[in-house]
Amino acid sequence: MKAQLFELRHTTTYDYHAPVTLSHHLLRLSPRRLPRQVRLEHRLETEPAAAGISQRTDYFGNDVAFLTIEGAHRRLCVSSHSRVAVRPAFIPDPLETPEWESVVGACRSDRSSAVLDAIEFTYASPAIPLEPEFARYAALSFTPRRSVLEAARELTSRIHTDFQFDTTATTVSTPPREVLKHRRGVCQDFAHFQIACLRSIGLPARYVSGYLETIPPPGQPRLVGADASHAWVSLFCPGIGWIDLDPTNDCLPSMRHITVAWGRDYSDVSPIRGVLLGGQEHVLTVAVDVVPLAPVELPILASPFGIE
Repeated sequence: MKAQLFELRHTTTYDYHAPVTLSHHLLRLSPRRLPRQVRLEHRLETEPAAAGISQRTDYFGNDVAFLTIEGAHRRLCVSSHSRVAVRPAFIPDPLETPEWESVVGACRSDRSSAVLDAIEFTYASPAIPLEPEFARYAALSFTPRRSVLEAARELTSRIHTDFQFDTTATTVSTPPREVLKHRRGVCQDFAHFQIACLRSIGLPARYVSGYLETIPPPGQPRLVGADASHAWVSLFCPGIGWIDLDPTNDCLPSMRHITVAWGRDYSDVSPIRGVLLGGQEHVLTVAVDVVPLAPVELPILASPFGIE
């Protein structure tokens, strides 16, 4: 089966107002290995050079790098370079998915390993509370005995229509209730809000971070560094698995979405998190490029050791 090949470049630069003498950073920048997503290459570069880099896998199966920067510096630049092949996602017919109430019921009674793994995504998390107002918003789509994907797809469309994309309206810590109140935000906010709605009616939903291939308007060139990290939602359906939903773009992600990490909310998957000695305030600059290359045959590239 043909797969789309992408080259990814993600550069994060910190300009500090005062020298930093020592810093430690956790990075979640390596695309996940999945049955439909093959990571062919990934490397990290830092300036200044890291004194040490170690790798591990976190609780959710995301690849994490831990790096240490020693010596006084006023600027830190972290560059992630990846090459990934992505094939189409399996998207079931919404009307053939089970009624949403049965999914809630399965999460209460089914003891299969897949359902047990999904149950933890029905609870509140650090950035996503469970509240009646979220359940009321969801209830307009989740009417009695409606198929779960049909209802979730409508909820995705309603968020896309009801909320305005506004990069100045929120911060990384804006809670979902404020997003609902002002109906403005960015992909992180819309994903948090949709997850809050789904969990508040008992459905398992997780936060997914990654990249989205953006297409410039006709006649205009692709701008280097103009892409960005992206966030969307994944809903669990017994017997089918996890189904991705993107409220920012009103779609079910497939070949243009590249998965990097998932967790309960943004706090589990932030691309870079660090502890500094010195530095005081800083200016952050992020540049992302998602460059499509020639399609490839995924089975030729796939390795039995490279797919989860």
